[in-house]
Amino acid sequence: MRLIVVDLEATCWENQRDYQRMEIIEIGAVVLEGPEGQVLDEFSAFVRPTAEPVLSDFCKRLTTIRQKDVDSAPAFPEVFSRFLEWIGQQPYTWGSWGDYDKTQFRVDAERHAIDLPIEFESHLNLKKAFAKAFSIKPCGMARALSLAGVPLEGTHHRGIDDAKNIAKLTSLIWPSIKDQL
Repeated sequence: MRLIVVDLEATCWENQRDYQRMEIIEIGAVVLEGPEGQVLDEFSAFVRPTAEPVLSDFCKRLTTIRQKDVDSAPAFPEVFSRFLEWIGQQPYTWGSWGDYDKTQFRVDAERHAIDLPIEFESHLNLKKAFAKAFSIKPCGMARALSLAGVPLEGTHHRGIDDAKNIAKLTSLIWPSIKDQL
């Protein structure tokens, strides 16, 4: 079975976390499969926000995503369709670091009147799975990488880079999660 490791970036504002207001601006994903949880493929795409199309200064600083990156990107329906095509028809489970991504997919799908695939009902919280496997309290991805002795690569709070880093952490706990796939 394949595991799709997803990390989303979304519009955001300093000191405010309103999922109904936030919109996905980047989808980063990695496919893991095989006996060791090897990376098979990756997906990365910017998404143009439609409700509040201008990124806050805080959002641009946090994610390093530029206004021109999202201005020239397709809206969520088109990018999500491409994402599902990339995933393909083979059975899969998807997971992310915590439950935020699951919530944000639902919010954006509702905003655009899109039905999520049935596979999106089964979400693997990789933060909890990692904490259980390492007998620690759930923590952020960067902290988990540090605890595991794995260097953070790329830019933190960029969807594709975080998805790749989460995939590294997931490979470390692969034996303990493969039965959930």
